[in-house]
Amino acid sequence: MFGFDIGYIIIAGAFGLFSMFVGNKLKSKFKKYSKVQLRNGMSGAEIAEKMLADHGIRDVKVISTPGMLTDHYNPANKTVNLSEGVYSERNAAAAAVAAHECGHAVQHATAYSWLQMRSKLVPILNITSRFSMWVIIGGLALMQTTAIGGTIAWVGVALYGIGTLFSFVTLPVEYDASNRALAWLKNKNMLAPQEYAGAEDALKWAARTYLVAALAALATLLYFIMRVSSRD
Repeated sequence: MFGFDIGYIIIAGAFGLFSMFVGNKLKSKFKKYSKVQLRNGMSGAEIAEKMLADHGIRDVKVISTPGMLTDHYNPANKTVNLSEGVYSERNAAAAAVAAHECGHAVQHATAYSWLQMRSKLVPILNITSRFSMWVIIGGLALMQTTAIGGTIAWVGVALYGIGTLFSFVTLPVEYDASNRALAWLKNKNMLAPQEYAGAEDALKWAARTYLVAALAALATLLYFIMRVSSRD
């Protein structure tokens, strides 16, 4: 019977701890920069609306959404969704998040290729993410009794690979959105030097959460490939 061995436990444990470290660091950074009040007195919502206007985007709405760090851009209904704290607060952290999410809106408006690719992968990922692990486990178990087990296991690996691909496609999307946000904040002199430094630092740690997720997905994929190969 197939069971996760020490290799998988090490990978999951190591990246789990690393992810926890980065996540906690991100939260502490946002807490720190939430205390840096903006000289211009603008809220996150006002920052977002101005960035959209400066890029000539008139068909995207800025709305408030419940929760903490739940901020996102929804290309389906063209809304920049800002968490309650970001929407109404007037600090460096709120400015960073609001501008970053608007960076995704700019990507959408300019048909940024990586964003388009990620959007195409979403409906596929919604299916593969539910079954990939079970198909791999079932395939490995069947390999002990039937030749078709190997084929099933490799199908599972391929399905898991789609999720890994999605994680890596997400990286340029997130980094580019932050770069667009920071460039606009700087070029328009929206923030004082100390405020800008805080926004830049916060976005760097936010991007690292996606990097850790992508590396964890890749390490797990390689583990599954080795496990299936060793039984093939």
